[in-house]
Amino acid sequence: MGCTTQVWVDAKLDEEGRMRFMADSDSELSRGFCGCLIWVLDGAFPEEVLDFKIEDLGLLNFGGISGGVNSRVNTWYNVLISMQKKTKFLVAEKDGKVFGEPFPSMVISADGITAKGGFAETQARYLFPDESQVNDLVKHLKEKNIGIVAHFYMDPEVQGVLTAAQKQWPHIHISDSLVMADRAVNMAKAGCQFIAVLGVDFMSENVRAILDQAGYDKVGVYRMSDERIGCSLADAAATTEYMKYLEIASLSPPSLHVIYINTSLETKAHAHELVPTITCTSSNVVQTILQAFAQIPDLTVYYGPDSYMGANIAELFQQMALMSDEEISAVHPQHNRNSIRSLLPRLQYFQDGTCIVHDLFGHDVVEKINDMYCDAFLTAHFEVPGEMFSLAMEAKRRGMGVVGSTQNILDFIKQRLQEALDRNIDDHLQFVLGTESGMITSIAATVRAMLMSTKPSPKRADISVEIVFPVSSDSVSNTKNTSCGSSNLTGVEDPVNLTVVPGVTNGEGCSIHGGCASCPYMKMNSLSALLKVCQNLPNDRHVLFAYEAGRFSSQTVNGRSIADVGCEPILHMRHFQAHRELPAKLIHQIGAAAQWMASYAILSDDDLYPTYLLQKRNL
Repeated sequence: MGCTTQVWVDAKLDEEGRMRFMADSDSELSRGFCGCLIWVLDGAFPEEVLDFKIEDLGLLNFGGISGGVNSRVNTWYNVLISMQKKTKFLVAEKDGKVFGEPFPSMVISADGITAKGGFAETQARYLFPDESQVNDLVKHLKEKNIGIVAHFYMDPEVQGVLTAAQKQWPHIHISDSLVMADRAVNMAKAGCQFIAVLGVDFMSENVRAILDQAGYDKVGVYRMSDERIGCSLADAAATTEYMKYLEIASLSPPSLHVIYINTSLETKAHAHELVPTITCTSSNVVQTILQAFAQIPDLTVYYGPDSYMGANIAELFQQMALMSDEEISAVHPQHNRNSIRSLLPRLQYFQDGTCIVHDLFGHDVVEKINDMYCDAFLTAHFEVPGEMFSLAMEAKRRGMGVVGSTQNILDFIKQRLQEALDRNIDDHLQFVLGTESGMITSIAATVRAMLMSTKPSPKRADISVEIVFPVSSDSVSNTKNTSCGSSNLTGVEDPVNLTVVPGVTNGEGCSIHGGCASCPYMKMNSLSALLKVCQNLPNDRHVLFAYEAGRFSSQTVNGRSIADVGCEPILHMRHFQAHRELPAKLIHQIGAAAQWMASYAILSDDDLYPTYLLQKRNL
């Protein structure tokens, strides 16, 4: 029920068509809450139960309902949601209907892993990779001192092999984009001569640039293809529209551009010359923005390019404005309700930077979650569309959800599982994975390790974790379709005779029906590509010329190195991560831009606008 308290709810439909409820808890207080709800709803008709809202208890003069978010309200709410879900199921059963087709899922226990549905089966089969493939990869890595940094959203086959190989070679790291470059630097310090980057091109660019900044320019950095490994979101920031957005930002100092790390180094460089810029990730964007507003009076923040994330950040702050000062202080100690309200009109975000892959979590998916998984733990990445984000935010308020980065989601699952292990009571934890399915390898490995860490004994509780994939049926492709006269719609060989594979059947770039792990660009980071890179290093590097992450030799409009200027927003972020405040250099840049603009305050002629921008760029 969202905390360490356990609550059990049972329901049935009697002969008169009325709902009958029973409930119990291991907490006296929660048992009392359950008793109150049963007193109100036991004997009610199903439609009355479904129409009942938690606020109705306040009208009935029950204590602990008003006053905002707290654990007591969470208990009331979570028990009510469970009662309503059971009511829906019983009504559907009475009418002879199926209560919805469940999403595919994967159940993880100490005894093993069980997949439900074709999509989950495809994900699960790669959790236990071929041992010979793992050993072959490790052999090359050890002999040639190769480190690997890979994003969570890799293809499940690749992640399965890398996760297994980690046990034999320490220089393999799978994470979100925040720490990929940092881990590459650590690998270089430990003696790795080459770094293989499994991700899209902006990730290898960042790794190359940060290694150079750290003095490891001799360490080779390799991508997994001789072709461009693109990203529609990164491309959205490399447009004329985005530069116009920043030009407007430059006219309203003091202003700060907070740019998502999922953008190219060139984009970061051009942006930084227009508006002082700091890089962010989904795990630190909220703290970055709050700290900026705390440090710089009257600041305006311009976020981009991900429109979904921008809208979700704005909604998050709007909800914070309704919280108490104490609750806000727990998020950021330098803020209160007044400061949050004052910053709302000074937070802007780019409107045309949608990564269409995240439309995976659309209206139909959200409705199904509401109907069938309302009592499960909900997780949502900052990039998901607003409906899914709002659903997870509502779950978060009652202790049943998390909103944040891929790492935040993994940490939340670990925390809830650890609570269940500490209770040592039979339990089944269900998590709806509101992010890319590529996360499942890391989740499964972590959950299995935690479950296996408890010694088998008659007193050990039977605890399982179910990961639900809220995917559209269109995110699964048949590998064979005889009615179309084709045996393979995916266009690739099917050596293991799979009946389904995750991802759409064709098309370039991102799809509204498949996550990043199913994106054709991400699938360029294949196991065969990784082995090719490893096999040809170091003697046949000429074969990998197009695979090498190159350095930027071009310059900005101000004549400065793209690499140097583009790295600066990343270094600003690294300083913030280390010291929890914006660096003095960035503060100075914001102030200098404001002073420069003040000297042009008398300009109002539109014809002078381009001249001003050119002069500002040359500042």
